[in-house]
Amino acid sequence: MRLLLAILVPWLQFFTIGRPIAGIICLILQLTLVGWIPAAIWSVYALSQYKTDSKIKKALGQ
Repeated sequence: MRLLLAILVPWLQFFTIGRPIAGIICLILQLTLVGWIPAAIWSVYALSQYKTDSKIKKALGQ
C-alpha cells in the first residue's frame, strides 16, 4: 500500500514514515510537472530505506 502511495502521492508517503520535512520538500518538488518523476523515485527510495532500517532494528532487538 505504501508503495502505491509513494508513486501516486509521493509527499504523503514521507509523512507516513515519520519524515515531515522531507514530505514538505517533496511536495514543493511535486508541484512542478517536471519534478513529479524525481519526487516519486525519491519517495520509493526513502520507503525502501525505511523498510531496511526497521528490519535492522528488529534483528537487533530494539
